[in-house]
Amino acid sequence: MPLRHRLFRLLATPALAAAVVSLPTAPALAAPAQPASSALPASSASAVPGTTSVPREAAAGWLARQLVDGDHFERIVDGTVRPDQDLTVEAVLAFAAAAVADDAAARATAWLARPDVLADYLGDGTTEAYAGPTAKLLLLAQVRGLDPTDFGGVDLVARLRSLMAPNGRFADRTQAGDRSDIASQSFALIALSRTAAGVPSIARSFLGAAQCVPSGGGYPVSFGSPATCTGDPDATALGIQGYNAGNPAGSSGHATGWLVNRQRPDGGFVSPGATEPNAVTTGRVSHTLFTVGSSGGYRALKWLEPRQLRCGAPADQRGAVPYDATGFDRPTALRATVQATLAFSPALKGFARLSASGAKPDAPVFSCPTTPSD
Repeated sequence: MPLRHRLFRLLATPALAAAVVSLPTAPALAAPAQPASSALPASSASAVPGTTSVPREAAAGWLARQLVDGDHFERIVDGTVRPDQDLTVEAVLAFAAAAVADDAAARATAWLARPDVLADYLGDGTTEAYAGPTAKLLLLAQVRGLDPTDFGGVDLVARLRSLMAPNGRFADRTQAGDRSDIASQSFALIALSRTAAGVPSIARSFLGAAQCVPSGGGYPVSFGSPATCTGDPDATALGIQGYNAGNPAGSSGHATGWLVNRQRPDGGFVSPGATEPNAVTTGRVSHTLFTVGSSGGYRALKWLEPRQLRCGAPADQRGAVPYDATGFDRPTALRATVQATLAFSPALKGFARLSASGAKPDAPVFSCPTTPSD
């Protein structure tokens, strides 16, 4: 299996994603004046340029400062440094949700449109073409207000539609075998809901039929038998947004109830195999619960928001959200902060409505009292 495609597949499960090391190069920025608020205000009230008291803005600002060469992320896989297009795409979506760091988003988008970067992520379009990355990049182009029929010379809409099988599954065309999953199907439906032709009904039906019967409506990470599969909170969150995208009925079956029933009393969500909540899963689920009007989204925020690093942390960590209670670790904090930024932006109402229009160019930092240690 091509390495780029394997990396996309890993992202469906936080525990696996966290095991792959990212390589940010982040210069520490001095944090200016004023204490940060612990609430979630709708907009920044800071009078100091480049600073903010808004959690989503500070989170996006921290992410922007982690970009390698100011335009992308990298990771180490099997001892080799590789470009991380998938995390770069997700960060651009997070910048749009926070409505800041638009300059960083523009640089990252230009990097993604480079022919070598694009081919590595999407495949060559003939013997290799990957459904999930194509769908996510189509969504990015739409969010950025670009022409998705000519992104780096690729017609993303046509390519994605060409990958739909007769049964409605958006499948990979690859010599290594099809590895498409719930995440890739969901992003395909979200992106196509934003096109004039909309979502093929058979594709939505294929996704809906993948819900696990034994777990009462959760979605699995991978496609398989609904009679024997196990629901996964991350996959279920994406499945809900995918199924509801462009759907007049606006129903995700029992999936929302399945998610809410798995919320911990403290508001957090636990990924399979873990015993404690993490910020990736909790952020992703919170983001989705807001799209269906569930109060569980706010309960998840009560777990997530206090974990954001603020004025008590070193200046180069402020705004980041650690993956779990073990503390700050930059590689895992990158993915956690992406999901937290989306959760901190409940008004965006999901990926299907996300837009970068009006986003501010700068990457703000939390306003904090200036001390000698800063």
